[in-house]
Amino acid sequence: MFTKILIANRGEIACRVIKTARAMGVATVAVYSDADANARFVKLADEAYRLGPAPAAESYLKAELILDIAKQSGAQAVHPGYGFLSENEDFAAACEAAGIAFIGPPASAIAAMGSKSAAKALMEKANVPLVPGYHGDDQDEQFLKTQADAIGYPVLIKASAGGGGKGMRIVERGGDFLAALASCQREARASFGDDKVLVEKYLTRPRHVEIQVFADSLGGCVYLFERDCSVQRRHQKVLEEAPAPQLPAATRQAMGEAAVAAARAVGYVGAGTVEFIMDVESGQFYFMEMNTRLQVEHPVTEMITGQDLVAWQLKVACGQPLPLQQQQLAIHGHSIEARIYAEDPDKGFLPATGTLLHLVPPVENAHVRVDTGVLQGDTISPFYDPMIAKLIVWGETREAALQQLDAALAAYQVVGVTTNIRFLRRIAANPAFASGDVDTGLIARYHDSLLPAPAAPSAEQLALLALGETLAAASGDSHAFGALQGWRLNGTLERRIGFAHGEKRYEVLLRHDGKGFVLNIGNDSLHASASLHGNQLAANLGGKLISATLVRHGTQRVLFVDGERIAVDYLDPYAYEEAGVHGETHLKAPMPGRVVALLAEAGARVAKGEPLLILEAMKMEHTIAAPADGKVLAFYFAAGEQVNDGDELVDFEAD
Repeated sequence: MFTKILIANRGEIACRVIKTARAMGVATVAVYSDADANARFVKLADEAYRLGPAPAAESYLKAELILDIAKQSGAQAVHPGYGFLSENEDFAAACEAAGIAFIGPPASAIAAMGSKSAAKALMEKANVPLVPGYHGDDQDEQFLKTQADAIGYPVLIKASAGGGGKGMRIVERGGDFLAALASCQREARASFGDDKVLVEKYLTRPRHVEIQVFADSLGGCVYLFERDCSVQRRHQKVLEEAPAPQLPAATRQAMGEAAVAAARAVGYVGAGTVEFIMDVESGQFYFMEMNTRLQVEHPVTEMITGQDLVAWQLKVACGQPLPLQQQQLAIHGHSIEARIYAEDPDKGFLPATGTLLHLVPPVENAHVRVDTGVLQGDTISPFYDPMIAKLIVWGETREAALQQLDAALAAYQVVGVTTNIRFLRRIAANPAFASGDVDTGLIARYHDSLLPAPAAPSAEQLALLALGETLAAASGDSHAFGALQGWRLNGTLERRIGFAHGEKRYEVLLRHDGKGFVLNIGNDSLHASASLHGNQLAANLGGKLISATLVRHGTQRVLFVDGERIAVDYLDPYAYEEAGVHGETHLKAPMPGRVVALLAEAGARVAKGEPLLILEAMKMEHTIAAPADGKVLAFYFAAGEQVNDGDELVDFEAD
């Protein structure tokens, strides 16, 4: 076994590899960018070396520097994690040439499967069924459109070197093809440095089912069953589970054997995933692509098999045989993984940035696992994927796993960035998902119920917020109430406390008579007693005993109670509002990013919904559209320029 390895990655996967390496007595070397200098994985590793500035191109993608650090530190092997250099055949070859083991497949296997087009050609020769489409080298835009027209709409344009849902577009009509192609190619160039695409038929009710394969250098190859990753948005996985619900045993075996055959065809070594797309109606499956690395969702496979796949990787990379043979592998129970992201589902899943002011994950045990790369106080930056953690649960049955998932999500507390936790809970409770009736269109089909308008705070929640504010004021922990002289809880007091939730404002009339509180909220009157210790609020509200967490930062108040999260703004009676300088006609950047293209001319008249510019952030493109019929007066940034969250982008005059 190796005595020291270098991890050429960051975040939760770096922490994940360090955990197993430490359990095996293997020392670890971390490499980091300036943005990650104080990151959790840097602190966990035995050694750490700086790579460069925050952008990945100037840090985590600097292959030569990473190899120099490996030699300098005495690391015998490099674990690439996923993303960055994990599927870079040149990097794998460079490691081999330098005498450093690459904990992954040989460069030849990466090359064979690294191009979606080449992989499909290889699978076609091996008689693995393929979705109808064009996977060739001719990238002329008119030629590709002709191919799409011949295939029949809807079609899927997909970056040949892509992954993670980047560089993909569904095109419903021929008239939209060229614009979608240009956008797809831009995103592919930004993410992978390669704008080659393929075009294939888009199945209207597909399932995304993938097989975990593992091969050693001695000729052994097994499959560790399947994962269903059908619940997606923007082609990015949201929930993953193993085993796939309602998958016949015969289909499981056929897919597993096909995946092993694919791995053997390219001389594969290490962990890999063969992805299939399955037609819900017919049950027919088609080869989609092979990921020549460990997958983000590998924990669900670990949970149902009882195996540590990173440990398998290290053993195989040392030349050892696979720990188990096919007949020794079995499925036990059911596991589901939810990706906790810093993003705003109510705003089209825009990535969010900010500091994790309050971060309390659920308690880990045999049924609940949290893989994360961040701690309270860390910052989610615009430079990398905005994933906060992976929450993995296990149960004896799928129903038990779903119950564990909801309870764990309800216990997850995050303040400082907007998250998708509430959205994930709605998916888990969706009747179709709960019954196992899944396909990649589930989120779109149930959009309205999964993304309802934000609920207004209840009278009970407002009462708890007012009690927390009052008790914090009494302890002197409030800049607003601290200005009041003689404020005590041993006399009669009446005070109005205001909160804002979106565009609505709420007022709580609170009276203290020396025995307890009386709170009037609209037509409701509640009697209460309460105590506040730190951010833990204990209250007796009309005879109901309640424990809650109240986080106060600036004017923001975030309450966690009964598995729900409610965020409001405290209306400071001593503050005043500044009038907007430009009003609502100035369209602002919803996140930090780079202006990719301006799609209208200054002075042009446009219709509501017409795209005005494209903003790229976290390797995804976001379109800023006209909010109404009107006129573009001016653009404040040119293509290629960086913008900050809230920067004014367009001066727009609505009719």
